[in-house]
Amino acid sequence: MSNAAKVNDFLNKAEVFYFLTTDGDQPKGRPFGFHLLADDRLYFGCGTFKDVYRQLTENPKVEILALAGGEFLRYDGTIKEVKDEALLEKTRQAMPDVMDLYDKNGWTMALFYLENGRAEIRGLFEQKEAFEV
Repeated sequence: MSNAAKVNDFLNKAEVFYFLTTDGDQPKGRPFGFHLLADDRLYFGCGTFKDVYRQLTENPKVEILALAGGEFLRYDGTIKEVKDEALLEKTRQAMPDVMDLYDKNGWTMALFYLENGRAEIRGLFEQKEAFEV
């Protein structure tokens, strides 16, 4: 199993995970649920009209935190936005209701991955695994 697939599997187990960003000098965290593994790369998305998108463009360094069972995942890196119609179509297939809402309101979904990513899966008291993604 690839490292990207390990992170994807953990996020599937967690169902909800948290994107940690900054807004100026203020830390911000928000729940996310959407992630897409395609061609061994893990993609995320958010609306370009949201504060989180502005924060990601102002400071593209992020950390993702997820909890599943007695373990947690930390995954950090630098956001790299992609414009790819095939990925957008896969996103539409993965969450048609959300994408219909975006279409009805004229909103745009930004897709991105973490460049130079590093992940670690830990138990409460010990590190289980650390790897580059």
